[in-house]
Amino acid sequence: MKKLIISLFFLLFLSLSLSAQKNNYSEKYGGTLNLGIGIGGYSGYYGYAESSLPVFNINYEFDAAKSFTLAPFLTYYSYSNSYYWGDHNNPYKYYNYHETVIPIGVKGTYYLDQLFKANSNWDFYLAGSLGFAIVSSSWDAGYNGDVNYYHHPNTLFLDIHIGTEYHLSSKLGIFLDISTGVSTIGLAIH
Repeated sequence: MKKLIISLFFLLFLSLSLSAQKNNYSEKYGGTLNLGIGIGGYSGYYGYAESSLPVFNINYEFDAAKSFTLAPFLTYYSYSNSYYWGDHNNPYKYYNYHETVIPIGVKGTYYLDQLFKANSNWDFYLAGSLGFAIVSSSWDAGYNGDVNYYHHPNTLFLDIHIGTEYHLSSKLGIFLDISTGVSTIGLAIH
């Protein structure tokens, strides 16, 4: 699925960069609240959960330099599953495992609009995010199995992003952010 999204993104990117038009909105990157939903978990978000899950992300971009923004962010996802466990001292039954992961950090974004001569309806960017993940996990009372069943990676992380935003108006846009951590789609409020 990620390969399909990446392929579509690059086709869209190529077609738009080849047909740049007159600017309709003045370029403004900072002062933007981004609200996104994406997919993460085992295959893409720091290796915590055992499967891909819905992930919620919020960040606020502010200008740091020409065509460059910084955006503190907060991400959230939660995972639950039941496991059948028992031994010679404990009857076999289902026990629930629950995990919540909250990555916090900062994302640095460089906008490529001038390089690609994109019209101001579109923003194209490369970014990197650095942060740490707060992890809370628990098992049902009475579970005496391996509580370290999940071997979590380091809580520090570094992700690489490529993305685009389409401005619906001077105040609202929609974005697609493809990342080594979690890919999101959402609203940008300027």
